[in-house]
Amino acid sequence: MATLYTQQSRNIARTWALMGFFLVLVVAIGYAVSWYLQDSSILYVAVIFALLTNVGSYWFSDKLVLSMTGAHPADPTQHRELIQVVENLAITAGLPMPKVYVISDQAPNAFATGRNPEHAVVCATTGLLAMLDRGELEGVMAHELSHVGNRDMLVMTVAVVLAGFVAILADFFSRTLMYGGGDRDNKNPLLLVVGVIGILLAPLAAQMIQMAVSRKREYLADASGALLTRYPEGLASALEKISSAHIPMQKASHATAHLFIADPFGGRQSIGQKISNLFSTHPPAQERIKRLRDMDV
Repeated sequence: MATLYTQQSRNIARTWALMGFFLVLVVAIGYAVSWYLQDSSILYVAVIFALLTNVGSYWFSDKLVLSMTGAHPADPTQHRELIQVVENLAITAGLPMPKVYVISDQAPNAFATGRNPEHAVVCATTGLLAMLDRGELEGVMAHELSHVGNRDMLVMTVAVVLAGFVAILADFFSRTLMYGGGDRDNKNPLLLVVGVIGILLAPLAAQMIQMAVSRKREYLADASGALLTRYPEGLASALEKISSAHIPMQKASHATAHLFIADPFGGRQSIGQKISNLFSTHPPAQERIKRLRDMDV
């Protein structure tokens, strides 16, 4: 039977697997480009880049996320209720008190980040604080603290940095292949085609990484958060308000979208809804609400 500790272990294992995959992918692309250009230094640069990025994604990814989202520390006076809610829930969950941040944005949303519970950060937008009552706010913060307890945020936050760097690296190497030198007449065209395909698919692989660590853990955090508050309706009601707002965040980014409790782009559905949902970082809000209201706590 799965427990909190097995979930934590799985997420730690996923993080190592993600970092290992990134290392192999970058080295493989670097090797293909260095072989094509007959310049072994490119491979050495790729290896060093992959190692430094892996280390940096673990130690500094939370700071990068906070910077990318425009978050700032919560004011003890202005955001007293938010801080009190997080503190009470952290005590109930047996977790260290995380840092509390706020984003000045009318879109209702929230996220958690950090490499472990001792370095955790929970963040809410001003729009969320204005829209929700205390019970609903407790539901949302319990959801985010569940990510902390489940160690979801480790793999989620690392994915932000690695996926972003894969896309940047693929773009750099594609330009290198297009404009680079070397004796092209002596190169195997088949390997060149394989290399180009790999570079083109790298950003897609990065997006798939984010989706793989995103949707199932949202359901788990919903359930864990509801058990923490013993009031599933609080989170269900909050999700109804958030999903019906349709307000995109000012600094919405595909790199950090999977961190948030709801789609930061506003959640509007297009004609291709069923197809786009397959590639969404968030499960459908109505399904999440239904599961919460079907819970017996």
